Amino acid sequence: MKKFTYKALLLIIVVLLIQSCSRDKATNISAYNDTESHNMGQNCMNCHKPGGKGKGAFQAAGNVYDSLQTTIRTNGTVKLYTGSNGSGSVKATIQVDGNGNFFTTETIDFTGGLYPCITGSNGDVHYMPYSISMGQCNSCHGVNTNKIWLK
Repeated sequence: MKKFTYKALLLIIVVLLIQSCSRDKATNISAYNDTESHNMGQNCMNCHKPGGKGKGAFQAAGNVYDSLQTTIRTNGTVKLYTGSNGSGSVKATIQVDGNGNFFTTETIDFTGGLYPCITGSNGDVHYMPYSISMGQCNSCHGVNTNKIWLK
């Protein structure tokens, strides 16, 4: 009976580890008009991290609001540049979905820092004036800096 219990326990542990690893590697990328995302205003990467409960470990994620920072803005585009004000090369392009969220599990190399730029569906453009070395946008925006916004 002990052998069976030990083997059953070992099998359960192996299955959980495999599920956790495959969940971390799941592809999860925002798309225009998609409305399956959730938890607006929270740090997405509290759950969408290696070993986290969210589907896929995000490389970059956040939310977009209007200029009053009260209503979501949908279907914009976030680009990460190697230089300030849209200069240099684009290292990542992420679509803002129909809920105002943007996220990607695609690998992003933040080495040397990247400069975010967000463009609204109406053509409004905002550049972040300094570089970032990680993609946890809501760990600062809406906490100790303004939310990400567009007109």
